[in-house]
Amino acid sequence: MTPSATPSHPAGVVSTSQSPRAQCLRGTEVPRAGFGARFASQVVWAGAEAVVTCGRAGSQVAEQKAGSLPPLGERARAPCRSLGTVEIGSVFPQPGMQQPAEPSGEQPPGSGAGKAPEDNGDAMSGNPYAELVSRLRAAWLSGKTRPMEYRVAQLEALGRFLDEKQKDILEATAADMRKPFFESEFSEILLCKNELHETLNNLSHWMKDEHVDKNLVTRLDSAFIRKDPYGVVLIIGPWNCPIHLLLVPLIGAIAAGNCVIIKPSEITKNSETLMAEGLPSYLDKDCFAVVTAGAEETTRLLENKFDYIFFTGSPAVGRIVMTAAAKHLTPVTLELGGKNPCYVSDTCDVQNVARRVAWGRFVNAGQTCVAPNYVLCSVEMQEKLLPALRKAIMEFYGPNPQESPDFGRIVGDKQFQWVQTLLRSGRAVIGGQTDKEERYVAPTVLVDVQPSDPIMHEEVFGPILPIVIVANMDEAIDFINSRERPLVVYAFSSDDKVVNQVLERTSSGGFCGNDTLMHVTLTSLPFGGIGNSGMGMHHGKFTFDTFTHHRGCLHRGMGREALNALRYPPYSQQKLGIVRVASEVKRKDACTLL
Repeated sequence: MTPSATPSHPAGVVSTSQSPRAQCLRGTEVPRAGFGARFASQVVWAGAEAVVTCGRAGSQVAEQKAGSLPPLGERARAPCRSLGTVEIGSVFPQPGMQQPAEPSGEQPPGSGAGKAPEDNGDAMSGNPYAELVSRLRAAWLSGKTRPMEYRVAQLEALGRFLDEKQKDILEATAADMRKPFFESEFSEILLCKNELHETLNNLSHWMKDEHVDKNLVTRLDSAFIRKDPYGVVLIIGPWNCPIHLLLVPLIGAIAAGNCVIIKPSEITKNSETLMAEGLPSYLDKDCFAVVTAGAEETTRLLENKFDYIFFTGSPAVGRIVMTAAAKHLTPVTLELGGKNPCYVSDTCDVQNVARRVAWGRFVNAGQTCVAPNYVLCSVEMQEKLLPALRKAIMEFYGPNPQESPDFGRIVGDKQFQWVQTLLRSGRAVIGGQTDKEERYVAPTVLVDVQPSDPIMHEEVFGPILPIVIVANMDEAIDFINSRERPLVVYAFSSDDKVVNQVLERTSSGGFCGNDTLMHVTLTSLPFGGIGNSGMGMHHGKFTFDTFTHHRGCLHRGMGREALNALRYPPYSQQKLGIVRVASEVKRKDACTLL
């Protein structure tokens, strides 16, 4: 696709202090996420003083519609005070069915940490990022990031960023996709803090050597697993949760002792700018850097040798990232997406199902990788579910969701056009209205959807819920298993046996029974895909482990050489017998016949 004309100012270089929310609306306050919701969901760092406050969100809500919001103020980026920032323009594809965004213009003025490295014919044949990667690698090799005290200090600084930039985060996500403040505070701030506090509470334990079982030969030696950092890692984030899906892996990468380059999405320009301009004053510039880049520049960035790459996005771009990583044999985590099925059995509380499915599908205007992508149910259940869904949508967003402050917008014009094409599948019985100027797509339910329809072959990054008819649970399971393995499978039933059958007979990255999305709120559960929906996992300790090389170590004494003589040539059957007895692992409860 040919990009349109280059804008007059660099993409993402905006004033977060004058977001559309702050510029346009005066007088209507939106409260922060309710105290009850925060209290029920938050993880508190044991090392911090526990103070609970119920204050304002620090910003005012826009009554004006997203499509008519004025542009943000322009300003050149100043050199970063701490975290290195590199800005390059153009486009990089993002998760789901997103299309390329508008290209950015020329680089902003700046110098030092705030300026892209010059193409000076370095070791990477003029690669503009080679110097940056080399600088971070030198810092990592110095051992600077290894002490626990250093890691804790950087994590605490990240916590201050979340606290002090909360207003800016809420405004940036509102400006990018009119994300409701409640959803932003919960997903972009609270869940990040939960990950941070879980990590700080347990980091000293996670870092310790893990001593392992030994055989008779090594009984007097030390055998352990050392938790080593990989080195210099790259984190590439998406636009749908632009803060959360960068900071959560960053927390684990810092905790594991790595140096990190993060690349936010250029599609959410305000959030990208916030990360590039806000994060620098909190983290160590010698060990952490932000790169704002498009397709060509990200391709050049990936030419460099990283020790680990963490990518969140679409399967198509994931293949590109994995191909680039393979050239250096670099391990990767790919957090991708897919068609998440939701089976609804004939035995369930229909209204509860409708609320939970509607919330999971329409939160963030449907732009989440874990949203239920389609419902599988019988004809009889469809007849019950449709009025219940209609009622739930009315409860959530009122008679006209376009006027609701709690319903977001599609992130960009090209993404809006793509979602519009998906509406041609089946028949809309709820919603279906669109407004190009606002990038508004109403909460929509489609029926008469065929498995061959386009909406059933692409991840739906919009507020559209197709319903596919199946005769029973067995047919639903067969339908799920005939397709690529999804990021999550949902199943609703009042009969636990039905839920367990769906769990046992399908394969997916995750599973949630009788609800949607809530499994991702637990730091104790791994989150990740399988097959086409990704590889690897994160959240809580799983993020730490992802960015940690588990190094098997055996430390033996210099003495007792007579014991080693048994393994040295010349060999004999007698030696082999003794070595076998001293070294073999026997199955428990097995008996030996003499």
